This record gives sequence, C-alpha cells and structure tokens, in this order.
Amino acid sequence: MEAGPRDREQQASNDLSRLSPDGPDETGDLLPDGSVPDASVEVEVELRPPRRLRIWQLAPIVGLAAVGSLMFAFPLAFGSGDGGAVVAMLGLLISCCAAGWGMMAARRVGTTWPGLPERSSGERPDWRVIALYVAVAVALVALAVWRVARLR
Repeated sequence: MEAGPRDREQQASNDLSRLSPDGPDETGDLLPDGSVPDASVEVEVELRPPRRLRIWQLAPIVGLAAVGSLMFAFPLAFGSGDGGAVVAMLGLLISCCAAGWGMMAARRVGTTWPGLPERSSGERPDWRVIALYVAVAVALVALAVWRVARLR
C-alpha cells in the first residue's frame, strides 16, 4: 500500500513535535531500548582517511631500484671489461638510494618494519630485532663488495 499525502503530513507533524526552537530535544538521543546513553563513554573516530603511498610516490622509487639493480647485475653476470666494477658499484649505490628513499616514504605514511613499534607509540624497539636488521644489511653489503672486488 502506498503512502498518501495524509501519511506524510502526519509524519512531518510527529517530527516537528520533537523539535525545540533551538534544535532537537534531549529525548532524541535515546537508545532503541528507551535508555539514556552513558555520557562518560567517549568514542574516538579518525576523520582523516588512512595515509597510503600513491602511485606517483612509488613510481620513481621502483624505477630507480630497477635501473640500479640492472646496472649492478649486468656487469657482474657478463663481466663487461674494465669498467664493469665501476658500473656495478654505481648500480649498487643507486639501488641503496632507492631503498632509502622507499623507507623514508613508508615512514612518512606511518608504516614500520616488522618487529619494530609504531612511530608514535612511545615503545622502545627490541635491540635483537635491530641487531638482526643490521647483520643482514652488513652481510648483503659485504657480499656485494666482495663480488665487485672479484671483477678486478
């Protein structure tokens, strides 16, 4: 059955009866069971959308990483003469710059490395996790330098 004009008028008069001259009455905030909500409970709602890396932020980082990786890999794989070590080290430098740029961009949007606390949490990072990250980085750099040194 469709609502006629009388139903709309009756509904509008019911809505107007709840209004006071300065806005809705206090009774409008009742819960469905008729009880008054607890005013001491505060609900925090984040109004801003979560920050994410956009494509225009990721594209140059990925491009630099790809170019640096190729510059590092080709001289090592094919042994291209006297300048191979220089090109490989330049490629390693470009790759490390892209990795650092990516880490700074990720930190700016609020992401952290696995095992480390969030930026504003106030917690201290575990020294074992940091030691593991440093050991892996040192091992990778040592292997890369050793491989480039073998080109000479």
